[in-house]
Amino acid sequence: MALFSKKENALPKAAVGAARYTGSNGSNIGAGMVDKFVFYTASPSVEAALSIPTVSRARDLIASMIGCLTFKQYSTQWNGEYMERIYLPPDTWFNHPDPNVTRNFIMANTASDLMMFGRAFWVITERNAVGFPVAFTWIPAQNVYTLDQTGPQWFGPSDQITFQGAPLATKDVVQFLSPNGGLIYQGQMAITTALRLQRAAERFATNEIPSGYLKQTGGEPMTSQDLADMAAAFAAARQQSTVAALNEYVDYKETSHKPDDLQLVQSREFMALEMARLANIPAYLVGVSVPGYTYQNAEQAREDLYLFGAKPLIECIEQTLSMNSIIPRGRYVELDVRGYLKENGMAETDTDSDAGTAGGDATNVAEALPPVANRRVVQ
Repeated sequence: MALFSKKENALPKAAVGAARYTGSNGSNIGAGMVDKFVFYTASPSVEAALSIPTVSRARDLIASMIGCLTFKQYSTQWNGEYMERIYLPPDTWFNHPDPNVTRNFIMANTASDLMMFGRAFWVITERNAVGFPVAFTWIPAQNVYTLDQTGPQWFGPSDQITFQGAPLATKDVVQFLSPNGGLIYQGQMAITTALRLQRAAERFATNEIPSGYLKQTGGEPMTSQDLADMAAAFAAARQQSTVAALNEYVDYKETSHKPDDLQLVQSREFMALEMARLANIPAYLVGVSVPGYTYQNAEQAREDLYLFGAKPLIECIEQTLSMNSIIPRGRYVELDVRGYLKENGMAETDTDSDAGTAGGDATNVAEALPPVANRRVVQ
Protein backbone atom coordinates (compact mmCIF):
# COMPACT_ATOMS: atom_id res chain seq x y z
CA MET A 1 0.00 0.00 0.00
CA ALA A 2 1.48 3.24 -1.09
CA LEU A 3 1.90 5.97 1.42
CA PHE A 4 0.94 9.47 0.47
CA SER A 5 2.02 12.61 2.28
CA LYS A 6 -0.15 15.69 2.31
CA LYS A 7 1.60 18.77 0.91
CA GLU A 8 0.57 22.14 2.25
CA ASN A 9 0.53 25.11 -0.10
CA ALA A 10 2.80 27.96 1.00
CA LEU A 11 1.02 31.18 1.88
CA PRO A 12 1.84 34.18 -0.30
CA LYS A 13 4.24 36.67 1.20
CA ALA A 14 2.79 39.93 2.47
CA ALA A 15 5.03 41.99 0.24
CA VAL A 16 7.17 41.27 -2.74
CA GLY A 17 10.53 42.72 -3.62
CA ALA A 18 11.33 46.11 -5.00
CA ALA A 19 9.51 47.25 -8.09
CA ARG A 20 12.65 48.65 -9.63
CA TYR A 21 14.43 46.69 -12.32
CA THR A 22 16.55 47.30 -15.36
CA GLY A 23 14.93 45.96 -18.48
CA SER A 24 16.85 44.14 -21.16
CA ASN A 25 16.50 47.17 -23.42
CA GLY A 26 17.70 49.61 -20.74
CA SER A 27 14.22 51.12 -20.31
CA ASN A 28 14.66 51.61 -16.57
CA ILE A 29 18.33 52.52 -16.15
CA GLY A 30 17.35 55.69 -14.30
CA ALA A 31 16.01 53.59 -11.42
CA GLY A 32 19.61 52.86 -10.47
CA MET A 33 20.07 56.55 -9.68
CA VAL A 34 17.03 56.76 -7.40
CA ASP A 35 18.04 57.09 -3.74
CA LYS A 36 21.61 57.85 -4.85
CA PHE A 37 21.67 61.40 -3.60
CA VAL A 38 24.97 62.21 -5.28
CA PHE A 39 22.94 62.46 -8.50
CA TYR A 40 20.37 64.89 -7.02
CA THR A 41 20.86 68.58 -7.80
CA ALA A 42 19.10 71.78 -6.83
CA SER A 43 17.53 74.07 -9.41
CA PRO A 44 19.17 77.52 -9.77
CA SER A 45 15.77 78.96 -10.70
CA VAL A 46 14.20 77.66 -7.48
CA GLU A 47 17.13 78.89 -5.40
CA ALA A 48 16.80 82.35 -6.95
CA ALA A 49 13.02 82.42 -6.33
CA LEU A 50 13.40 81.26 -2.72
CA SER A 51 15.95 84.00 -2.06
CA ILE A 52 12.95 86.36 -2.19
CA PRO A 53 11.53 86.34 1.36
CA THR A 54 7.90 86.52 0.22
CA VAL A 55 8.24 83.49 -2.07
CA SER A 56 10.10 81.55 0.60
CA ARG A 57 7.44 82.34 3.20
CA ALA A 58 4.61 81.38 0.84
CA ARG A 59 6.30 78.10 -0.09
CA ASP A 60 6.99 77.26 3.55
CA LEU A 61 3.39 77.96 4.60
CA ILE A 62 1.85 75.74 1.93
CA ALA A 63 4.46 72.96 2.16
CA SER A 64 4.33 72.82 5.96
CA MET A 65 0.53 72.63 5.94
CA ILE A 66 0.39 69.81 3.39
CA GLY A 67 3.30 68.07 5.09
CA CYS A 68 1.40 67.73 8.38
CA LEU A 69 -1.77 66.25 6.86
CA THR A 70 -2.52 62.56 7.41
CA PHE A 71 -3.91 60.09 4.86
CA LYS A 72 -7.39 58.59 5.11
CA GLN A 73 -9.12 56.07 2.84
CA TYR A 74 -12.81 55.70 2.03
CA SER A 75 -15.29 54.14 -0.34
CA THR A 76 -18.72 55.41 -1.34
CA GLN A 77 -22.17 53.88 -1.55
CA TRP A 78 -25.61 55.12 -2.51
CA ASN A 79 -28.13 54.89 0.33
CA GLY A 80 -31.14 56.01 -1.70
CA GLU A 81 -30.75 59.68 -0.90
CA TYR A 82 -27.09 60.60 -1.25
CA MET A 83 -23.62 59.15 -1.61
CA GLU A 84 -22.15 58.17 1.74
CA ARG A 85 -18.47 58.08 2.50
CA ILE A 86 -17.46 54.96 4.39
CA TYR A 87 -14.00 55.29 5.89
CA LEU A 88 -11.77 52.21 5.71
CA PRO A 89 -8.65 51.13 7.61
CA PRO A 90 -5.51 52.82 6.27
CA ASP A 91 -3.12 51.02 3.95
CA THR A 92 0.33 50.12 5.19
CA TRP A 93 2.05 53.00 3.39
CA PHE A 94 -0.20 55.78 4.70
CA ASN A 95 2.00 56.60 7.70
CA HIS A 96 5.30 56.32 5.82
CA PRO A 97 5.00 56.43 2.02
CA ASP A 98 8.79 56.34 2.00
CA PRO A 99 10.04 54.07 4.82
CA ASN A 100 13.36 55.94 4.92
CA VAL A 101 11.96 59.40 5.69
CA THR A 102 9.02 60.95 7.53
CA ARG A 103 5.68 61.51 5.85
CA ASN A 104 6.15 65.23 6.49
CA PHE A 105 9.35 65.24 4.43
CA ILE A 106 8.00 63.51 1.33
CA MET A 107 4.70 65.41 1.37
CA ALA A 108 6.29 68.83 1.90
CA ASN A 109 8.76 68.28 -0.95
CA THR A 110 5.96 67.03 -3.20
CA ALA A 111 3.94 70.18 -2.45
CA SER A 112 7.01 72.34 -3.07
CA ASP A 113 7.63 70.77 -6.49
CA LEU A 114 3.97 71.17 -7.45
CA MET A 115 4.14 74.82 -6.50
CA MET A 116 7.46 75.56 -8.19
CA PHE A 117 7.33 73.34 -11.30
CA GLY A 118 3.65 72.48 -11.65
CA ARG A 119 4.38 68.76 -11.27
CA ALA A 120 6.02 66.29 -8.89
CA PHE A 121 7.22 62.68 -9.08
CA TRP A 122 7.32 59.61 -6.85
CA VAL A 123 9.04 56.37 -7.81
CA ILE A 124 7.41 53.11 -6.69
CA THR A 125 10.06 51.12 -4.83
CA GLU A 126 7.99 48.18 -3.58
CA ARG A 127 4.72 46.41 -4.44
CA ASN A 128 2.54 43.90 -2.59
CA ALA A 129 1.61 40.43 -3.81
CA VAL A 130 -1.21 41.71 -6.04
CA GLY A 131 0.87 44.48 -7.59
CA PHE A 132 -0.26 47.59 -5.72
CA PRO A 133 2.45 49.96 -4.42
CA VAL A 134 3.40 49.78 -0.76
CA ALA A 135 6.46 52.07 -0.76
CA PHE A 136 7.51 55.16 -2.70
CA THR A 137 10.34 57.64 -2.84
CA TRP A 138 10.29 61.27 -3.95
CA ILE A 139 12.62 62.45 -6.71
CA PRO A 140 13.24 66.16 -7.40
CA ALA A 141 11.24 67.51 -10.31
CA GLN A 142 14.21 69.58 -11.48
CA ASN A 143 16.12 66.34 -12.14
CA VAL A 144 13.31 64.84 -14.24
CA TYR A 145 13.02 65.52 -17.95
CA THR A 146 10.15 64.32 -20.12
CA LEU A 147 11.09 63.75 -23.75
CA ASP A 148 7.52 64.07 -25.02
CA GLN A 149 6.81 67.32 -23.11
CA THR A 150 9.38 70.07 -22.72
CA GLY A 151 7.13 72.37 -20.68
CA PRO A 152 6.47 74.74 -19.09
CA GLN A 153 2.87 73.66 -19.75
CA TRP A 154 2.16 70.02 -18.99
CA PHE A 155 -0.60 68.48 -21.12
CA GLY A 156 -0.84 65.14 -19.31
CA PRO A 157 1.24 62.29 -17.90
CA SER A 158 4.44 61.64 -19.78
CA ASP A 159 5.28 58.34 -21.49
CA GLN A 160 9.00 59.15 -21.82
CA ILE A 161 10.49 60.00 -18.43
CA THR A 162 14.19 60.38 -17.74
CA PHE A 163 15.94 60.94 -14.42
CA GLN A 164 19.35 62.58 -14.75
CA GLY A 165 19.24 61.69 -18.45
CA ALA A 166 18.54 57.98 -17.91
CA PRO A 167 15.10 56.48 -18.70
CA LEU A 168 12.62 55.47 -16.01
CA ALA A 169 9.84 52.90 -16.45
CA THR A 170 6.63 54.92 -16.66
CA LYS A 171 4.62 52.29 -14.80
CA ASP A 172 6.86 52.75 -11.75
CA VAL A 173 6.51 56.56 -11.62
CA VAL A 174 3.63 58.42 -9.98
CA GLN A 175 3.15 61.73 -11.79
CA PHE A 176 1.42 64.57 -9.92
CA LEU A 177 0.19 67.31 -12.26
CA SER A 178 -0.82 70.57 -10.61
CA PRO A 179 -3.82 72.53 -11.92
CA ASN A 180 -1.67 75.66 -11.48
CA GLY A 181 1.35 76.50 -13.59
CA GLY A 182 4.82 76.33 -12.09
CA LEU A 183 5.71 79.47 -10.17
CA ILE A 184 9.20 79.74 -11.66
CA TYR A 185 7.69 79.66 -15.17
CA GLN A 186 4.62 81.86 -14.94
CA GLY A 187 6.30 84.31 -12.55
CA GLN A 188 9.63 84.64 -14.36
CA MET A 189 9.39 88.39 -15.03
CA ALA A 190 8.05 89.23 -11.56
CA ILE A 191 10.81 87.18 -9.88
CA THR A 192 13.49 88.85 -12.04
CA THR A 193 12.21 92.29 -11.08
CA ALA A 194 12.12 91.40 -7.38
CA LEU A 195 15.71 90.11 -7.55
CA ARG A 196 16.89 93.32 -9.22
CA LEU A 197 15.27 95.39 -6.48
CA GLN A 198 16.97 93.23 -3.86
CA ARG A 199 20.35 93.73 -5.50
CA ALA A 200 19.79 97.50 -5.68
CA ALA A 201 18.92 97.60 -1.98
CA GLU A 202 21.99 95.47 -1.19
CA ARG A 203 24.28 97.87 -3.04
CA PHE A 204 23.09 100.81 -0.95
CA ALA A 205 23.19 98.73 2.24
CA THR A 206 26.90 97.96 1.76
CA ASN A 207 27.97 101.53 0.97
CA GLU A 208 30.05 103.05 3.78
CA ILE A 209 29.77 106.53 2.26
CA PRO A 210 27.24 108.19 -0.08
CA SER A 211 27.48 106.98 -3.66
CA GLY A 212 29.57 109.16 -5.91
CA TYR A 213 32.44 109.26 -8.38
CA LEU A 214 36.16 110.11 -8.55
CA LYS A 215 37.23 112.88 -10.93
CA GLN A 216 40.79 113.46 -12.13
CA THR A 217 41.59 117.19 -12.04
CA GLY A 218 45.19 117.24 -13.29
CA GLY A 219 48.27 115.31 -14.28
CA GLU A 220 48.64 112.83 -17.13
CA PRO A 221 45.25 111.52 -18.34
CA MET A 222 44.44 108.06 -16.97
CA THR A 223 43.21 105.22 -19.14
CA SER A 224 39.82 103.64 -18.59
CA GLN A 225 41.47 100.65 -16.91
CA ASP A 226 43.44 102.91 -14.57
CA LEU A 227 40.25 104.77 -13.63
CA ALA A 228 38.42 101.50 -12.99
CA ASP A 229 41.26 100.19 -10.80
CA MET A 230 41.34 103.42 -8.81
CA ALA A 231 37.59 103.36 -8.23
CA ALA A 232 37.70 99.71 -7.14
CA ALA A 233 40.61 100.38 -4.74
CA PHE A 234 38.81 103.41 -3.31
CA ALA A 235 35.58 101.44 -2.75
CA ALA A 236 37.47 98.53 -1.16
CA ALA A 237 39.35 100.86 1.19
CA ARG A 238 36.06 102.40 2.35
CA GLN A 239 34.91 98.94 3.48
CA GLN A 240 37.81 98.82 5.94
CA SER A 241 38.16 102.46 6.98
CA THR A 242 35.95 105.56 6.93
CA VAL A 243 38.98 107.86 6.41
CA ALA A 244 39.94 108.55 2.79
CA ALA A 245 43.07 110.15 1.34
CA LEU A 246 43.23 111.64 -2.17
CA ASN A 247 46.05 113.48 -3.91
CA GLU A 248 45.82 116.91 -5.52
CA TYR A 249 44.86 115.46 -8.89
CA VAL A 250 41.72 113.56 -7.77
CA ASP A 251 38.44 114.82 -6.32
CA TYR A 252 35.50 112.87 -4.90
CA LYS A 253 32.01 114.02 -5.94
CA GLU A 254 28.78 112.75 -4.38
CA THR A 255 25.94 111.92 -6.71
CA SER A 256 22.69 113.79 -6.25
CA HIS A 257 20.36 110.79 -6.13
CA LYS A 258 19.70 108.85 -2.94
CA PRO A 259 17.99 105.51 -2.20
CA ASP A 260 14.81 107.39 -1.38
CA ASP A 261 14.81 108.85 -4.89
CA LEU A 262 14.74 105.33 -6.33
CA GLN A 263 11.68 104.47 -4.20
CA LEU A 264 13.26 101.16 -3.25
CA VAL A 265 11.06 100.76 -0.17
CA GLN A 266 7.84 101.35 -2.09
CA SER A 267 8.96 99.21 -5.03
CA ARG A 268 9.96 96.29 -2.84
CA GLU A 269 6.67 96.53 -0.93
CA PHE A 270 4.78 96.38 -4.23
CA MET A 271 6.85 93.41 -5.42
CA ALA A 272 6.15 91.60 -2.14
CA LEU A 273 2.46 92.00 -2.91
CA GLU A 274 3.07 90.72 -6.44
CA MET A 275 4.86 87.66 -5.07
CA ALA A 276 1.89 86.93 -2.78
CA ARG A 277 -0.41 87.10 -5.80
CA LEU A 278 1.93 84.82 -7.71
CA ALA A 279 1.86 82.26 -4.88
CA ASN A 280 -1.96 82.45 -4.64
CA ILE A 281 -2.09 83.24 -0.93
CA PRO A 282 -3.52 86.28 0.90
CA ALA A 283 -0.93 89.02 1.29
CA TYR A 284 -1.35 89.30 5.06
CA LEU A 285 -0.09 85.73 5.48
CA VAL A 286 3.34 86.82 4.24
CA GLY A 287 3.39 90.06 6.22
CA VAL A 288 2.25 92.43 3.47
CA SER A 289 -0.35 94.95 4.57
CA VAL A 290 -3.23 95.60 2.19
CA PRO A 291 -5.48 98.63 2.89
CA GLY A 292 -9.05 97.66 3.63
CA TYR A 293 -8.26 93.94 4.07
CA THR A 294 -8.47 92.49 7.55
CA TYR A 295 -8.81 89.03 9.08
CA GLN A 296 -10.35 88.10 12.36
CA ASN A 297 -8.14 85.47 13.98
CA ALA A 298 -5.79 82.54 13.47
CA GLU A 299 -8.72 80.28 12.53
CA GLN A 300 -9.56 82.52 9.58
CA ALA A 301 -5.88 82.58 8.59
CA ARG A 302 -5.76 78.77 8.46
CA GLU A 303 -8.90 78.64 6.38
CA ASP A 304 -7.58 81.27 3.95
CA LEU A 305 -4.29 79.42 3.57
CA TYR A 306 -6.21 76.25 2.70
CA LEU A 307 -8.82 77.79 0.40
CA PHE A 308 -6.60 80.15 -1.59
CA GLY A 309 -3.21 78.44 -1.58
CA ALA A 310 -3.14 74.77 -0.62
CA LYS A 311 -6.50 73.41 -1.82
CA PRO A 312 -5.57 72.92 -5.51
CA LEU A 313 -2.38 71.10 -4.55
CA ILE A 314 -4.13 68.96 -1.93
CA GLU A 315 -6.78 67.84 -4.41
CA CYS A 316 -4.06 67.11 -6.98
CA ILE A 317 -2.32 64.77 -4.51
CA GLU A 318 -5.59 63.15 -3.40
CA GLN A 319 -6.85 62.44 -6.89
CA THR A 320 -3.49 61.18 -8.14
CA LEU A 321 -3.12 58.71 -5.26
CA SER A 322 -6.75 57.61 -5.77
CA MET A 323 -6.07 56.28 -9.27
CA ASN A 324 -6.64 52.59 -9.89
CA SER A 325 -2.92 51.98 -10.40
CA ILE A 326 -2.24 53.03 -6.79
CA ILE A 327 -5.17 51.64 -4.76
CA PRO A 328 -7.99 49.19 -5.63
CA ARG A 329 -10.90 50.43 -7.71
CA GLY A 330 -13.68 52.00 -5.67
CA ARG A 331 -11.37 53.37 -2.97
CA TYR A 332 -10.26 56.95 -2.59
CA VAL A 333 -7.41 58.65 -0.74
CA GLU A 334 -8.06 61.78 1.30
CA LEU A 335 -5.76 64.20 3.11
CA ASP A 336 -7.29 64.99 6.48
CA VAL A 337 -7.77 68.77 6.20
CA ARG A 338 -10.51 68.63 8.80
CA GLY A 339 -8.09 67.13 11.29
CA TYR A 340 -5.73 70.02 10.58
CA LEU A 341 -8.45 72.56 11.26
CA LYS A 342 -9.56 70.77 14.43
CA GLU A 343 -6.19 71.57 15.98
CA ASN A 344 -7.24 75.18 16.11
CA GLY A 345 -10.76 74.57 17.40
CA MET A 346 -12.53 75.07 14.09
CA ALA A 347 -14.32 71.75 14.47
CA GLU A 348 -15.99 70.29 17.54
CA THR A 349 -17.18 66.88 18.59
CA ASP A 350 -20.63 65.76 17.59
CA THR A 351 -23.34 67.20 19.82
CA ASP A 352 -26.43 66.20 17.88
CA SER A 353 -27.86 62.99 16.47
CA ASP A 354 -27.96 63.48 12.72
CA ALA A 355 -29.48 60.53 10.92
CA GLY A 356 -27.19 58.76 8.52
CA THR A 357 -23.95 59.69 10.27
CA ALA A 358 -21.75 57.77 12.63
CA GLY A 359 -19.33 59.29 15.12
CA GLY A 360 -18.51 63.02 15.01
CA ASP A 361 -20.14 64.83 12.13
CA ALA A 362 -18.64 67.67 10.09
CA THR A 363 -21.23 70.31 10.87
CA ASN A 364 -18.84 72.89 12.29
CA VAL A 365 -16.10 72.09 9.80
CA ALA A 366 -18.52 72.40 6.90
CA GLU A 367 -19.09 75.99 7.92
CA ALA A 368 -15.41 76.64 7.30
CA LEU A 369 -14.91 74.38 4.27
CA PRO A 370 -17.01 73.87 1.16
CA PRO A 371 -18.99 70.61 1.52
CA VAL A 372 -17.86 67.67 -0.57
CA ALA A 373 -20.43 67.51 -3.36
CA ASN A 374 -22.99 68.75 -0.81
CA ARG A 375 -23.10 65.32 0.78
CA ARG A 376 -22.90 64.43 4.44
CA VAL A 377 -19.96 62.40 5.62
CA VAL A 378 -20.03 59.01 7.29
CA GLN A 379 -17.08 58.58 9.63
